[in-house]
Amino acid sequence: MNYIIKLNFTIFFFLSIFVNIAYSKSLKVVVFGDSLIAGYGLLKEDGFVNQLQNKVNYSKINLKLINSGVSGETSTGLYNRFKWVLEEEYDAVIVSIGANDALRGIDPKTTYKNLENILIHLKKNKIPTMLIGMKAPSNLGKKYVNEFNAIYPTLSKKYNVFFFPFFLKDVALEPTLNQTDMIHPNKKGVVKIIENIFPYFLRFSKSLLN
Repeated sequence: MNYIIKLNFTIFFFLSIFVNIAYSKSLKVVVFGDSLIAGYGLLKEDGFVNQLQNKVNYSKINLKLINSGVSGETSTGLYNRFKWVLEEEYDAVIVSIGANDALRGIDPKTTYKNLENILIHLKKNKIPTMLIGMKAPSNLGKKYVNEFNAIYPTLSKKYNVFFFPFFLKDVALEPTLNQTDMIHPNKKGVVKIIENIFPYFLRFSKSLLN
């Protein structure tokens, strides 16, 4: 009888350890994007992904963010590479792409189709997704701006993903929050971006951990 009790206790003990390890394991979230995600012109610790990770750690959220930003990348570039990145298993994806499409005046239909194909793949493979929107510069003309700006809210509703409307909200064209090129945010600009996005990211992260 004592042997059975000890055996049961031992089994329970190791099961408890296994369960605790499983639940303590950080979920991996890959962040796709261009130079705004890659952290162009910034020290690594000052970039978007690292600052967001610091906020996540401070909030005691058990997530590990992986930076998959590529400077100069368009939606076509991301569409061409995202599947091989996902050959490594991730628990969720954040997509923030399109600034270079707008800067180059790429047809919004192309950007829409690339993003839609990415979202279709993620949905088909049941990978939780957060989409971060972008807006076109006003000097591209009203028709282009309206078509481009409609891409993100339309796709977020169609594929029912978590959504933040504009990555550069309150930062675009603000001299004190941007580098000298007035395109890429400086360290203070990234702080403002994190401040704006974090409430949306928090809801996304809670959906992963529930």
